[in-house]
Amino acid sequence: MNNLTEIFKEKKLKLTPQRIAVYKYLKSSKEHPSAETIYKALQPEYPTMSLATVYKALKTLVEVGLVQELNVGEGNFRYDGNICNHPHIQCLSCGRVDDIEGFCFTDLNTSIKQYTDYEVLTNQVYFYGLCKDCKNKKK
Repeated sequence: MNNLTEIFKEKKLKLTPQRIAVYKYLKSSKEHPSAETIYKALQPEYPTMSLATVYKALKTLVEVGLVQELNVGEGNFRYDGNICNHPHIQCLSCGRVDDIEGFCFTDLNTSIKQYTDYEVLTNQVYFYGLCKDCKNKKK
């Protein structure tokens, strides 16, 4: 929480209860939710918070580097409170998105330098397949 306060103070941004709520929700979840999912989850506790406020909070949290925005190709974004560089996998049947744990891409940005004249700043890697539940349903 101190880190959050310091970052917002450093960026001269207001740390609103809504931004804190969205951030805390993402840090407590491994689900990679959409803005709509976050909005619905926070509604009971924040009944006056609009979907637009959730989108604005997410935009700010992404801009200050506290949240990752994921685009797994479904037409809307998902969000991840884990900002460490890690790959994701999406189920092509149910749409679930998970982190791939224990597989590190920290050297990828350095390794790719020999193949491009770009200055590589970041990367996002996605894998696609069937989750265990959907795979079992097909059997």
